[in-house]
Amino acid sequence: MLDILLVEDEPEIRLPLGEALREIGHRVALAADGQEAMQCLDRQIFNLVVSDVRLPKGDGFTILRRVRDEQPSTNVILMTAYGTIQEAVTAVRETAVEYVTKPFDLPEVLAMVGRIDEHWRLLHELASARAELAARQAGHMLEGHSPPIADLRAKIGAIAASSASVLLTGESGTGKELAARMIHAASDRRAAPFIAVNCAAVPATLMEAELFGHERGAFTGAIKQRDGRFKAADGGTLFLDEIGEMPIEVQAKLLRVLQEGAFEPIGTNTSVKVDVRLITASNRTLKNSDGEGSFRQDLYYRIKVFELRLPPLRDRLSDLPILVEQFLREFTAPGQTPPSLAPTAWAALRGYSYPGNVRELKHAIQHATILANGQEIRVHHLPSEFRGSTGALSSERVEPLAIVMAEFERDYIERTLELAGGERRKAAEMLGISRKNLWEKLVKHGLG
Repeated sequence: MLDILLVEDEPEIRLPLGEALREIGHRVALAADGQEAMQCLDRQIFNLVVSDVRLPKGDGFTILRRVRDEQPSTNVILMTAYGTIQEAVTAVRETAVEYVTKPFDLPEVLAMVGRIDEHWRLLHELASARAELAARQAGHMLEGHSPPIADLRAKIGAIAASSASVLLTGESGTGKELAARMIHAASDRRAAPFIAVNCAAVPATLMEAELFGHERGAFTGAIKQRDGRFKAADGGTLFLDEIGEMPIEVQAKLLRVLQEGAFEPIGTNTSVKVDVRLITASNRTLKNSDGEGSFRQDLYYRIKVFELRLPPLRDRLSDLPILVEQFLREFTAPGQTPPSLAPTAWAALRGYSYPGNVRELKHAIQHATILANGQEIRVHHLPSEFRGSTGALSSERVEPLAIVMAEFERDYIERTLELAGGERRKAAEMLGISRKNLWEKLVKHGLG
């Protein structure tokens, strides 16, 4: 809901447009000339000013300059029946948000207002995310309030107290190690070590020594005795990321550890007892791959007493504001205020498919923060893939935000309704909005 000041000297335009804006939920103050508009601006701060250019007792540009001086965050739409090139240039120079000529279509103006309303909602979401992150230490949990993340956090809370093995699955970049750390932090083992090993980063010939340790002289290069990662994690949690890359011969030894709670370091016959909770992760399917000889199925069933799947970012886009705010804070120097994002930058972030998930978003925000150098982040500060293959978003005024955001929102709501089987209550829950808000959006996009 926006607070809107509508300034128009022609009552046949002012009254119907004001009523139309009220019908879609906005609070509207009306002014018939420049003097009344100035009086309204003296009394109240508005989110949006919609003004005719040529007015009695003043003009739209005077109102625009007043707004820019005293209410710089307020958006402005200028209207005129005298649509000259010079006035359009002036409007752009004065940073008017939109410029429309009369006669105009009511849906066109309502679409502009809808776009601005969405921008203010995004700003509100960012402010809420900023306040939430300020109240606690960010970066140590899976951020967000979307249904998929809320469900995942609930499952983590339910299984944390157990010592049973957990298999984390999902696409690359979804935060599997973060989920593993959350399980450890919520468990009775939180005071003991959390040890992480990326199986894909350890050479196959060294994997066994990395996990189970070795005696001095056990193999070429073993110049001193070394405890392995299992010993280092004794009493705590061992996280094996990309376990599907583990050599088949090491899988057999891992299976024995899970069965007996003991192992023998390379070069010794001494059995070492350990108490370790194992959490593993994979971004590929492990089940039924035994026929290829790549992963033992008996080990698979041992490591997946509990299996948690992390959702891709495209299925939890309602979490974008808090994730973006978290990364903005992370990549802003201490003592400095995180930069804001231009509407087109938000549109680019909202409309992207994120094949690299949260990790890709983090890198994109880091990229943009460095290039923006403390200024507002605009779309050209983002990596090139966020601007589209044609570079259509390379200029802030080439691709109107109304088109970008409205098309994305309509498509996303349609897809969610399909997933919800047409049930609006369920769709609203999946989108993380109220049923009333969903109904308003359905009407707005003609999906009623």
